[in-house]
Amino acid sequence: MTDKLFTPGKLGDVALKNRVLMAPLTRNRASKQGDAPYDIHVEYYRQRAEAGLIITEATQITPEGKGYIQTPGIYSREQIDGWKKVVNAVHGEGGKIALQLWHVGRISHVSLQEGGQKPVAPSAIKAEAQTVTEEGFVDVSEPRALELDEMPRLVDDYRRAAQNAKEAGFDMVEIHAANGYLLDQFIRDGANKRDDAYGGSPENRARLILEVVDAVTEVYGAGRTGIRLSPLIEVAGLKDSDPMTVYSYLIPELSRRGIAYIHMVEPGTQGDLDQELGQQTARLRELFDGAYIANAGYGRDTAIRVVESGQADFVAFGRPYIANPDLAHRLEIDAELNEGDQSTYYGGGIEGYLDYPTLAEQKAA
Repeated sequence: MTDKLFTPGKLGDVALKNRVLMAPLTRNRASKQGDAPYDIHVEYYRQRAEAGLIITEATQITPEGKGYIQTPGIYSREQIDGWKKVVNAVHGEGGKIALQLWHVGRISHVSLQEGGQKPVAPSAIKAEAQTVTEEGFVDVSEPRALELDEMPRLVDDYRRAAQNAKEAGFDMVEIHAANGYLLDQFIRDGANKRDDAYGGSPENRARLILEVVDAVTEVYGAGRTGIRLSPLIEVAGLKDSDPMTVYSYLIPELSRRGIAYIHMVEPGTQGDLDQELGQQTARLRELFDGAYIANAGYGRDTAIRVVESGQADFVAFGRPYIANPDLAHRLEIDAELNEGDQSTYYGGGIEGYLDYPTLAEQKAA
């Protein structure tokens, strides 16, 4: 009998051929001048179209949302056209693909911002983090606090990015509200010290995320919109004094809107998960009626187990997809996996990007 992980599933309005998903993987290979995907991205994603769903690398919604060199955007004609070629290639192989909508907020540097402006954030609090610029690794810059009257513009940036993603033909979009980036910064009181409608109470700190969700679902529909969360993860010094309370408000609100899924970056690595954090994650998962995508460094056996047990509906795999374009097939037949070369993970060309063989290619060789 086929394990449930390898059987078809429904993610909102989108039917998937299996439950092995490709997680977003930043690779820093967009064009240097326009931050656009081009032919190497077309081939990279085409190779991995066997996944039930590909979720693209994080893609900035505006120039202001950029935090690292050579990450792609979805705001210019060149970028939309580049992504359209990627989508067509994935669809040509019978695959499905979602675009991850990203704004880094304070995880940026003045050299990456138009006119050398300060990055934006809920409050003017510098992150404990570094980023990558043309000069190499540098500390992130001190941000400025977004003004209250800028919030509608910010929500419109997400709406416009969703419209551009739809024009490019993506099956779904995923709102990135995790891993210490802008929307995550707003919901956590460690970064959000505002005293207006976007700060203070859990309801206020969750306001921007929900406004973004409402704007994006106006474009894509709730059944083709997902969100990535990391409520119990601390990244770049970003903390919250009581994450269970604020996320216990946010997640039912997301559920009420009927979005397709929550993609949860779970704490720890599966098999080495703190028991209390695991229980907290399970409690949050119970607050959502849609599909649940688990993401915590799962291996084959643990992924099969959580899907079989109903703890998760789908499992997203990150780094294994770098070196194994046919990961879903390899997992299904329990084949050996290629090892990735970490020195080629970020930046560069086709080496370590397009040259990992499939199982069929290895056998032919």
